[in-house]
Amino acid sequence: MNRELPGRQGAMENAPFGLSHPSQLTIALDAMGGDGGVAVTVEGAIGATREMGCSVVLVGIEDTIIRELSRFETQGLEIRIRHASEVVEMHESPSTALRKKKDSSIRVAVNMVREGEADAMVSAGNTGAVMATGLIILGPLAGVERPAIAAQVPILGGYTILVDAGANVDCKPRHLVQFAIMGTVYARKILGNSHPRVGLLSIGEEETKGNELTKEAFRALEDVSGVDFIGNVEGVDVFNGKADVVVCDGFTGNIALKMGESAAWSTLTYFKEELSRGVAGKAGLLILRGALERFQRRIDYTEYGGAPLLGVSGVIIIAHGRSTAKAIKNGIRVAGECVKNRMIESIREGVAQN
Repeated sequence: MNRELPGRQGAMENAPFGLSHPSQLTIALDAMGGDGGVAVTVEGAIGATREMGCSVVLVGIEDTIIRELSRFETQGLEIRIRHASEVVEMHESPSTALRKKKDSSIRVAVNMVREGEADAMVSAGNTGAVMATGLIILGPLAGVERPAIAAQVPILGGYTILVDAGANVDCKPRHLVQFAIMGTVYARKILGNSHPRVGLLSIGEEETKGNELTKEAFRALEDVSGVDFIGNVEGVDVFNGKADVVVCDGFTGNIALKMGESAAWSTLTYFKEELSRGVAGKAGLLILRGALERFQRRIDYTEYGGAPLLGVSGVIIIAHGRSTAKAIKNGIRVAGECVKNRMIESIREGVAQN
């Protein structure tokens, strides 16, 4: 490390590394979150600042972060530290984290967004704690009752947005309407899809199929301004591109997302195993190596970084608990895209129209 840290004056002190003048876009990163901990988040932050030119504030236990940063050349990078004395563990309940850990890395990072010290926050930590803290500290957008996780699902020729991917186990029809509005805005602003088609996840295409939630939501979605509702879609349609935005409750969405991820990786693994049998198979594997690598990148969650928590009054990106440094870097990228494309303002406007 080329510069000595100034003395800490409490949890709210910024300790600069590299440049002393932060760039216009500042991302607060929960440095303690995720299975990989500080080793992963610090490397991801360094990659983001090098490639994207943003400023990253590493939020967490200062001494631990300093030790990890000392392994890298940080001169010229816009990286700072904000001390937070507590860490929310993965097994802790969100309510416990909110009540008892008021100086956690998650809470301090969210507070930075609220106070305007950061434009967005990224965390691979306890998802429930991130959601609860974001909702309590930042508050919901006007007209939004439930925030939702918008997951980006790779399909042939592009992506589908799945909303909700796990924030809400139990929903009412009006919540799914709000998810459709927010998903539409996200598809337009972040994916550049000017006319996203919205489908309601159910067990059949017919309006009469599904449970009471999907039947009532179907009727409500038919009259939503600014949403191109195409009707019910089935599980297979999440991955075939029939809809650009797929709406469902978080319980269903989380299962669908994780089953899809598992199926894709299993298929790739089985294919490689079969090709590795015998001389002919190994020759085929060599020939197809480029195509297989491209396919692996398409289904690799680290390429997408994280999913935004839509519906709160600030940009929060929830990264996978098993995030690598590459995933953290891309989570920071997604956060920057959400800020630059004024996603929050657009969702507020979309909800207000209905």
